[in-house]
Amino acid sequence: MGQSYLKNAALLTGADVLLRLAGMGLRIYLANALGGEGMGLYQLVLAVYALFVTLATAGVSVAATRLMAEELARGRAQARGMLVRLAGTGLLLGAAAMAAQYGLAGAAARWWLGDVRAAGALRVSAFGMPWMALSAVLRGFFIARRRVEPNVLSQLVEQSVRIGIIWYALEWGNAPDVSARCTAVLAATAVSEAVSACILLLFYRGEAVRAFGAEKARRPADPARRLWEILWPVEGGRCLASALHTAENMLVPACLTVCLLDAGGRSAAVAQYGSLKGMALPLLTFPFGLLGSLSVLLMPEITQAHIRGERARLDCLLDRMLRLTGCFSALAGALFWVWGEPLALLLYHSQEAGFYLRVLGPAMPLMYLESMVDGAMKGMGEQKAVFRYSLWDAVLRIAGVLLLLPRWGMKGFLWVILLSSAYTCQMNTARLLHVSGLKPRLWRWLGAPALAALVSAGAGEGLRTLLAGWLGSGSTPTRLAALCVGGFGMAAVCLAVQWPLGLGEEVRAILRTEKSRRERQKSPENRNCSGHRGEN
Repeated sequence: MGQSYLKNAALLTGADVLLRLAGMGLRIYLANALGGEGMGLYQLVLAVYALFVTLATAGVSVAATRLMAEELARGRAQARGMLVRLAGTGLLLGAAAMAAQYGLAGAAARWWLGDVRAAGALRVSAFGMPWMALSAVLRGFFIARRRVEPNVLSQLVEQSVRIGIIWYALEWGNAPDVSARCTAVLAATAVSEAVSACILLLFYRGEAVRAFGAEKARRPADPARRLWEILWPVEGGRCLASALHTAENMLVPACLTVCLLDAGGRSAAVAQYGSLKGMALPLLTFPFGLLGSLSVLLMPEITQAHIRGERARLDCLLDRMLRLTGCFSALAGALFWVWGEPLALLLYHSQEAGFYLRVLGPAMPLMYLESMVDGAMKGMGEQKAVFRYSLWDAVLRIAGVLLLLPRWGMKGFLWVILLSSAYTCQMNTARLLHVSGLKPRLWRWLGAPALAALVSAGAGEGLRTLLAGWLGSGSTPTRLAALCVGGFGMAAVCLAVQWPLGLGEEVRAILRTEKSRRERQKSPENRNCSGHRGEN
């Protein structure tokens, strides 16, 4: 069970980056194949689809990771019994989500989205829900076992199958209009989810012998109550938040249409919506793959430290998470601030998407920090607090959409996104610090990373001036090379500034911790977050 933490982090991060690259390539292909209006319709379908995905997977995904981490530390028979209950719960939720989405597809397309063309895509995508729920349970089991290879391989195959089916359907299939093309894309998603679940089941057959031996499943201590305490706030909170998010996504094109009555109406509104949600935001979230794997691996570690009352280790894990998130997200924000517009022009031929990247780039530290803190809070059993904040955030976003978009259009929606990120980041971080007792260290987490990002942004503006000829009139490979040179140059400057401000200390501490673990072969009960120094 005790695989190298750095090995797991490197494998998970590398796979996530590869998957995001493949997903980004698919997004670029879809943007060109479907066009602005087609991407807008696709994003509207995804808004409803995400609501039922949340119903199928949200609670069981968190519960599987947390409860399996607890039970595997107690006994094999109880752990197997908990996994059986988790799998049953996941399949029940997946079947309910499938039936609900399929049955409501027509009404949702007509009355929620205001576009009957979405009905076919909603119906066909429903068949992936039970597979998705089962995969969520098995992935939580493997994470609790510190095994990342099954999750990585299943996701790689899933993405490959999805891309292959989509490419064949759009290039060789009979999909003459936008509705048929969106249906083909969502059908590929359902098939790929089934393939992924089957691969995870194959891996589970071997891992079950190592995890449980010949032990028969035994009822763990109070399983229903423990499962329900995680399930209802996470499932209920995320479903309610997802429902409100779906309502927001339905209101955005409608409110934009009011603002654009004299400039294209509904078609222009859907195209602008597609440019932001289908082009700009996927680029902004792409770098999070480097942090998402850290969040996944830290969750069972934080859970164990919290349950055992290991205060020093918990403080170390949280401080390191916040510090590394600040360093990385500040660099990512600076990169999009400087290179967002030429990047969007190269990938999407869209000046509009470039404007969105430049405006939202500085908010990336807030977005990334909020996501990481969200995962840490769930690892400490603070699902109810996450539910409250996400609920209020969704309500405030809807109010902002209704008030700002009819008058200010997409600029008003950008303000809604910025204010929402600031609110959720502040509330979640304050709650995490209160529960953990960790003292705020704003210079370590935000101040030093912001300083390094500002210096790198200045260097990036200079590099952009020097490379203006390549960016403006060069061929596609030349423009891509210029973007890479500029981005790597900025990253080098940012890392050089961050290293003496604390990044070097964290890297050395992580390496010392890993070296100590290998030398002493510590058991999980005695593991500590060594190599951590005091506050700068």
